[in-house]
This record gives sequence, C-alpha cells and structure tokens, in this order.
Amino acid sequence: MSITIDQLAGLAPRPGKGPTARFTITPAAEPERAEVDGVLAGVAQVDITPPPGMPKAGFSKNAHDGIGFRNRLRARVLHLRSGTGSVAWVQLDLLAGSSLLQHLIAHQIADRTDIGLSGIILGATHTHAGPGHFDASDFYNRFAANRPGFDPAWTAWLAERISAAIVEAHDARRPARVATGRTAVWGTTRNRSLAPFVQNTDVEDRRLDSERRFGAVNPWLHLVRVDSLAGQPLAAWAVFSIHGTGVNHHNEEYHADVWAYLTDELHRRTGAVAAAVEGTHADVAPALRPGRAGFFEAERIGRAIGVEAALLHARLGDRLATEIAVASALREVDLDAPDGGERDGIRLPRPALGASQVAGAKENLTPVIHRLPPFRAGHPKPTGGRGPHGPKWILGSQPLQSRLLPLEGFPRVLSFQAWRIGELFTVGFPFEITVAAGRRIAEATASAGAPGEVVVASVTNGYCGYCTTSEEYALQYYEGGHNLHGPRTQEWLGAQGAALARDLADAVHPRSVLPERRFALHVHRYLADPAGAAAMAGRRRVDGAPRYVDAAGEDPGYWEQRWTDGSPGTLAWHEPMARVEVEQDGTWSTFVDDQRTSIGVVHRGKGRYAARWYDPWLGGDRRFRFVITTPGGDLVGAPFWCGPAGA
Repeated sequence: MSITIDQLAGLAPRPGKGPTARFTITPAAEPERAEVDGVLAGVAQVDITPPPGMPKAGFSKNAHDGIGFRNRLRARVLHLRSGTGSVAWVQLDLLAGSSLLQHLIAHQIADRTDIGLSGIILGATHTHAGPGHFDASDFYNRFAANRPGFDPAWTAWLAERISAAIVEAHDARRPARVATGRTAVWGTTRNRSLAPFVQNTDVEDRRLDSERRFGAVNPWLHLVRVDSLAGQPLAAWAVFSIHGTGVNHHNEEYHADVWAYLTDELHRRTGAVAAAVEGTHADVAPALRPGRAGFFEAERIGRAIGVEAALLHARLGDRLATEIAVASALREVDLDAPDGGERDGIRLPRPALGASQVAGAKENLTPVIHRLPPFRAGHPKPTGGRGPHGPKWILGSQPLQSRLLPLEGFPRVLSFQAWRIGELFTVGFPFEITVAAGRRIAEATASAGAPGEVVVASVTNGYCGYCTTSEEYALQYYEGGHNLHGPRTQEWLGAQGAALARDLADAVHPRSVLPERRFALHVHRYLADPAGAAAMAGRRRVDGAPRYVDAAGEDPGYWEQRWTDGSPGTLAWHEPMARVEVEQDGTWSTFVDDQRTSIGVVHRGKGRYAARWYDPWLGGDRRFRFVITTPGGDLVGAPFWCGPAGA
C-alpha cells in the first residue's frame, strides 16, 4: 500500500532530528482517457514560499538557512489535453524536481483528473536559494544544502500544493490554440568551464578567451505559447539554459534568482502565466559583470532573457494551431537491478565523488581548497587513471568513500521522461547536463525517430549530479568531479533518450516503472510548526516609522517597515504578506505588493520582522505606507514621502 501525503506528514517530528522514515509507494494506475477533439488547456500557479528556517539547497555547506523571501518561490502548471494525451508540465522554483513528489502527486490527483503518472513532469529553475530536503535519495538530502536530512512535513506540504495546482489547471481547461518555437539569446550567459568544453572533438574553435566563453553556450530559448480560442493569453512556457546563480551563496533569503525576473518580465509583456525550466545548463553561468554577483545583475540578466522570450511569444501568434500532438513517456531505471540499467552495452559504475567537486564551481569557489591539487580544477590523475572512473581523483579514495557513503544513500532509481507538445519533443533527465553533452543526447534521441525538434531538459523529476562528455570528464573540472557515474554517462543518457523516443512512437502514454518504490530516508524537520509558539499576545505592533536603507555594493537600497508578531510558523508565508499603498485625493490604494519581485519580507529573530520595498518610486514626491497582512489582521505603517525628496 502506498503512503499518502497525510501519512507522510505524520512521519515528521517537531522541528529537529527524527528517526529514519521508511515507507513504500506503488505507482498510481494510468487513467483511461477518451479521445478529445482539438486542444484543451489549463494553467495555474501556487506559492511555495516556506517560513524562515529552511536550509537552502544548491551551494551545499556554503549556503545559509532562509530568513525570509526576497522574491517568492512558485510552482506553475501547464495542463494540455489532445487526442488521448494528457500532461501537466510543472515548473518549480527549486533546485530540482523529485520522483518522490511525482509519485505522491499522481496518487493525490488520481480521482480528480485524467492525468496519470506518465503525464506529470516536474521541471525546475534550479535556483540555489530554495529549500531542498524533498529528494528521493539520502545523499542529496544530506549534501545539497547547508544542513542535512529529509523533511516529511515540507515534502508533504509541497506535494499538497502542487497537486492542488494541477487539479486547478485541469478543472479550468478550455479549448485552446498552441504554438512552439525558438529564438537565440546571446550575451546573457557564458561558459564557466571553457577549458573542458573546447576539449570536445566536435568543437573546432579551441580558443580560451572571453569571446569564446560567451559563445560556448546553449543560446536557444524554446517557448510554448498557449492562448484560448477567444485570444486570451494562457501560458508562456520556456526552456532555457542558465544556472540559477546570479546571486551568490552569501545571501540568506529565499528567491528564484534570474528566473524570478525572467518570468516576471515575460508575464508583464504577454499577460500569460509565465514559466521557465532548465535546459542544458551545467557549464553555463549568468554573464555577470566582474565582481557584480547580486540582485542588480540577476534582474538585468533575467529581464533581458524575458524580453527575448516575449518577442518570440509575439512572433508565434501567426503559428497558433488548434490541432497538435500531446504525449508523454516515462521510464524508471533501477541501477540495482540485475542488469544495472544497462543500455546499449553501457552499465554505470558505482557512483563516486571527485575531489574537484569540493573546490566548487567557477563562480562560487571554496576558499583556499580550490587552489590545491587534487581539488583544483583541471588536475586529473596524470596517467589517465584506471577503472570505471578513469582520471577522477575519488575523494578520500574509493574504499574509504564506499565505507562513509553507503551505496543505498545515492540515487539508485532514476526517472527519465519525454513529452511531446506539437513540434517540440523534450527529454528530461535528473542530471545537470553540459552544453556539449546535451547536443549529443539530443542527436541520439533524434536518431531514434523523435518527431520535431529535440530539446534536452536538466534536473527533471529528481537530482543525480552532473552529466559531461567523456572529453570534458577527462579534464576534471567541477562538472567532471560531480559526474558521479563516470565518463560514459552521456552515452548512456543518449541511449535512454533514444529508448524514450521509440516508446512514444508506439503509444501516447507509455511507461515502464518499478512495481514498488521503497524509501528509507533520514529525517530532520525544518519546516516551522504552525502550532509551536503562540502569537505574541499584546506585542503585535508596527515598530516605528519606515526608514530608507542606502544601497551598498551589489545590495540595492530599500524602504523598510519593521514589525513584531508571532513566531515564523504562525504566519502564512505562502500568502500575501506585505504591500505598499499610495495616497491619492485622500484615498489609499495598492501601489505594489509582494506578488511581484520588488517587495520581500525577512525574519529578524525573536518575532521581529521587516518588509522591504526594493524598487521605490522615484518619479516625484508621493505619499506611501506599508500594510502588513498576517493571520492576526492588518498592521498599517506610518505614511512616508517617496521620490527625489523622500529617498
């Protein structure tokens, strides 16, 4: 019997360390679907911003617990139904998807929708400023964030929120028109590991200069445009390749990094629910100006990409069609099965961490260590190495690592998926895939008969480290060190993509999944308990007048309103919390709220909070005020003048 979301939540102790959570999931049955004419589409989005206190995943031990949000984390859903195909493409403002979430959601929506497990696609922005602790493996629950553990309460809450959004999109679906296309976006990204990239035998230009760094990227932005038959914009869904690291690991707030500004700009210009997920981004970083990591740069880059996406959206207006193919295939590969997941004669070896992974990626290097061999990038074994991991210096040696990191803690069941929307054929893998590796995987998939243009998406339905080409792997930069499964990983994934293409040639929703998934995950609850500390009776108040804090370095200036309230768990962080109102003719009305990207809220400790307006009005003197909305009611701040004189 499969565990339910409620049962999973019940495994969570009060905040703190708990026992190992052991549970089983069996796949939800695939629903019967009658054929429909035309295309039906529905969209929805929900807020998945947690309370402060959750460790942030992506920068590992260099990260920090979240203290609040700089901009909100969201889950967005595009549901499409055509013929007998029914898919829900979910974008998460998180490090990666999760096959555990995928199964939980499939059970939760089974009686409410015609979307089966094979049609649930969990993509991600790969922001490094959202919580982890929902992965299907102990290894990444332990090492992806600054503190370890699987949080059942947070995982159950995520599954519940995402499921509700899928049901909402399903119930709201209506006849629609769909178009797909692509555009090249240059100047916003750079290759952060150029030396390995130019080792690829299919790369002709082997220069190691800044010009090449900006050209050795995946520039293609792929977009799905969905409109209602009446012409109302419904969805603008993009795939683009850029790391979610425009803001460095020193920041302590939750945020969606460059993706927040990309989707905000795309929504502002189109009116559609806008979403974007990762393409082949493993060696692609934001093109930050030197020494300028921070929100200024993240916004500059994100909005530039959003503009290009919006221009493509407009061009696709002439290509909207009422008849398109919709289909999805799902495969689960068990690396512990007798055949070890072998495909085309390739069997992945036992996973191993490389020393170069500890040094960090180029834009966020680990101090001191990144200069020392064997951790230093580009310092493989001098003889090329022996065994399945070749030139990789295995951290601590293979025998020691095997004792300290049990095999069962690593991802051992991998979820691979392909989905077709018209002429767009996307294959998604739980790896961070480099530009060159992605091209080869796409070629292998296309050679198996995949219709349309093949697009490769990273960090889909889980996380399992990196995938490089064998040539890139040989140089042992960060990407090669974090390629857990050796130099033939890319070939193996190409074979898996080809298998998915063949699956979809024979059926609309083929799936090959395990009859049962067993989990044993070490529990540590971080999600704040709403029934913990009571609200501070008699102390809930606005603390003084708003104040302006000047910009400092890469930190923008902002107006700030402080207040005192209950503990973080007693506040609804996934609901609107703060807005700025403007006075006009004696009447106050909302000027901006925290549903956009310019207002954040942080916890300052001991029930003290601050709402911050990061993009204040500078067009002339006007009178504003903060309004704080919490379960205890609204708190209204003192009016303040904002403009050239006010700021």
